[in-house]
This record gives sequence, C-alpha cells and structure tokens, in this order.
Amino acid sequence: MSVAFTKEDSAETASETLLPDRPVSPHPNLVTEAGLKALEYQLQQAREAYETAQKIEDVNERRRQAATPLRDVRYFAARVRTAQVITNPTSTDTVAFGSTVTFRRDDARVQKYHIVGEDEADPKCGDDGQVPELRCNGRNGVEKFVADLLYGRA
Repeated sequence: MSVAFTKEDSAETASETLLPDRPVSPHPNLVTEAGLKALEYQLQQAREAYETAQKIEDVNERRRQAATPLRDVRYFAARVRTAQVITNPTSTDTVAFGSTVTFRRDDARVQKYHIVGEDEADPKCGDDGQVPELRCNGRNGVEKFVADLLYGRA
C-alpha cells in the first residue's frame, strides 16, 4: 500500500466525520437555574467524550469517535454562552417562566406543566409521575401557552 493511498483514505475519512452543527434556535435562550446547570453538565460530558476519543491511536477511528462529541461541545458551549437565567417566580399570582401550572380539563383530568426553556424541556417526563415540562420560546411563548390553555388548544 502506498503512502499516497493512505493519505487519500485518511482525507476521505476526515471529511466523512465532520458532522454538521446541531441547529440552534433563533429564540432567546431562556433557562432556569437548573437548566443552566444541566447545560453545563452536558457540555462537560461532551468535552470528556471528546478527550477520550483523542486518546485513540488509529487516526481514522479517532476522527469517527470524536465527531459527535465535538459537534456537541460546539452546541452546548453556544447554549451556555447565550443562556439567560430566569429566576423562578416568587409569586403564584402570575404565570411566568419557571412556573408550574396546574389546571383541570373539561373531562376532569388534572394536568401540570412546568414552563421551561427549549434545552431543558422533556415532554416525556410526565410518564413517570413527574411534572411534564413545556418548551417556551421566549416570554411571548408563556403568554401563548396560557392562552392555549384557556381556549382548549393545549
């Protein structure tokens, strides 16, 4: 095998392992204090995975193993950098970012939603008895959510 063939193969492999960036929302990056901590933890995990991949001797395998963590490091670093921490509301008089909203539907079902930012929302968490979280795109998202609840669209 010639050296030229090896270099060409490595270049092809390198181009195949450059993953596109994860999409970043155009909305303000509102997070709760817990949401910021979660983003920082995910950034730390991605950095550790990238550092682990860098220890692999085979250059092609190293590139393959590092591709996803490198993309995640870029994403989470951007999300941490742009995070706007909103403190939890101190009053229950007004629904706001960070509020937990409880309501009863016409069919007598009681539902709860925790209003959080895009990165910390996990709609599946309602399945295990926890309060489901509602993604909220900026302050207008909270207003839209409340209107949707009032008019039966949520």
